[in-house]
Formats: sequence, structure tokens, C-alpha cells
Amino acid sequence: MPFTYHELEPDRWRDLTQLLGPNGAQDGCWCMWWRRPQGGKLWEEKKGRPNRDAMRRLVQNRKASGILAYEGDTPVGWCAFGPRLDFPRLETVKAFRRDDIDDVWSVNCFYIARGYRGQGVARGLLAAALEAMRRRGAHTIEAYPVTTTGKGDRVQPAFAYTGPLSIFEQAGFQEIQRLAPTRPLLRRKL
Repeated sequence: MPFTYHELEPDRWRDLTQLLGPNGAQDGCWCMWWRRPQGGKLWEEKKGRPNRDAMRRLVQNRKASGILAYEGDTPVGWCAFGPRLDFPRLETVKAFRRDDIDDVWSVNCFYIARGYRGQGVARGLLAAALEAMRRRGAHTIEAYPVTTTGKGDRVQPAFAYTGPLSIFEQAGFQEIQRLAPTRPLLRRKL
């Protein structure tokens, strides 16, 4: 059965929670990592229930954008996107700082359920996200894919949440900046 892709709407909140599970995908994140400007102790205080509640409010108020992938009625993948200014943590990562961000949109988080990784779900999520951003009038899209570890090893799935480099290259993204060996910044015009 082929996968289907749907934009996140308030009535799909339950599907997102089913997919992300009780840990909010990874360690209580609930796809809030890039949305919170603070790290360290302040981040630790927000993990889990506070992040879940914050994400739920964003979804209910239609302030969180994303795509859910389904196999039949089962949610199997997630991709977050939105205006870069909605993700203040990006400015705290030296490798991703830019001056030209006002009209830039960001694709910054993927979660694929175990058993569905390596089947093209991320590629389909990216295509659906690009189409959704096009409908919203976005022109410049940015991405922060994973490459390898500093030693050149493959990145573990838990740390590959920004998506694999290959799907962005195949979708026409170009590297515009690499201030750290394992942190490229890519862009594409729609």
C-alpha cells in the first residue's frame, strides 16, 4: 500500500501523538527543539509534558506546520516546516546563523516510525512539505540535513531528525554554507 501525506490540522493531533509516542519522538522533545530559544537547564525543564502541551497549543491554534505520512490509517512519519523565524533555536547554532532569514522557510525535523525507515517516507514527506509551502507563498526553503558523525560514521536514527542529505539533494537543494564539517545549510527556491 502506498503512503499518503496530509498536513497537520487540529483534528490530526491524536495521530501525531500516536506517532511520536509517550516520549514525544525523542527524549520528550515533541518537535519543540527548534521552537524553544533556550538550551541547557531551561530545555531540560521543558522536556516531556511541557513540550507536549506547548506543541498541542500550537497545533490547536494552527501555528505549527507539518506533514504526517500514513500507511492506511496508521501514522508512520512526520515532517515539521514553517517560517524560519518560528524556530529561534536555529540562531543559537553557529553553523546555521544567517542575516538573510526574513522570508525564508525551514524544513527542520523528521520522525519516521521504526519499521518504516528506508522506505521513502522521508522523501515523500519532504515533497508534500514543499508543496504545502508553495501553496502558502514560500519562495526560499532552507534545510539542515545530517551527513555523518565527526569521525565519518553513519548518524544514528535518533540523531538524524533533520533528515538525510540525499533527499534534499534529490529535491534540488543546494549547499550555501558549511561552517562546521557535519552541519551543512541548504537552500532551494520554489
